[in-house]
Amino acid sequence: MRRKIVEIDEEKCDGCGLCVPSCAEGAIQIIDGKARLVSDLYCDGLGACLGECPQDAIRIIERDAKPFDEEAAREHAGHSSPGKPHADNPPSSVPCACPSLVVMTLPLGHEQTSPMVAAGDSEGDDEATPLRSGLINWPVQLRLVPPEAPFLQQADLLLVADCAPFAMADFHRRFLGKRPVVIGCPKLDDAEFYVEKLAAVLVAADIRSLTVVRMEVPCCGGLVWIAQQALEKSGSNAPLESVTVSIRGEVVPRP
Repeated sequence: MRRKIVEIDEEKCDGCGLCVPSCAEGAIQIIDGKARLVSDLYCDGLGACLGECPQDAIRIIERDAKPFDEEAAREHAGHSSPGKPHADNPPSSVPCACPSLVVMTLPLGHEQTSPMVAAGDSEGDDEATPLRSGLINWPVQLRLVPPEAPFLQQADLLLVADCAPFAMADFHRRFLGKRPVVIGCPKLDDAEFYVEKLAAVLVAADIRSLTVVRMEVPCCGGLVWIAQQALEKSGSNAPLESVTVSIRGEVVPRP
């Protein structure tokens, strides 16, 4: 039969995988570094994946194709959905997605024993210091996080500059806890895209509060602007807080 179906331009596709989680039927996989339609049966032709492609490599065409099989697509998505928790569906077992896109809600990290290395001391201290990861979600890059991700629902969300966790030695203990985090760089990344994406998150997840952790460098103020614009665009009443971190890893007091 002739019907509407997704077509992917492999010349334009850079394999970023943003289209994968947007396809609820699991019809798109990253194969050999490119997004590919794995079966006509799984594609409903509605184009939910179109808006997620930054390379404009996906379009809807009309051609001869097997009819969309909703039952087969549901069964396929059940085995290959990138939204399943890590415990049930580890990255290595998810055929439809790049591991970076597998949505996971993580348990609070177990205590890890690791030597603390002082500046200029390549051998580290003799005494082991217990550490604990506070990360509870994956992915963390704002571009990759689906607005409907379970860990975002009614959460107190952290929007963090890429550099901040490197500058602040106790970032996990001080900021993460049980809060999900998304990261980005307002200087190097597409700020307008981030506004749209964050606005979608605020609406879909009913975010309770938004905290921006930025660096003290002037360009990083763009992250606060992104948050403000997203709040306005979404109509969300979530309170916004901004924390500035110095390049030496200290919280800069508010003026």
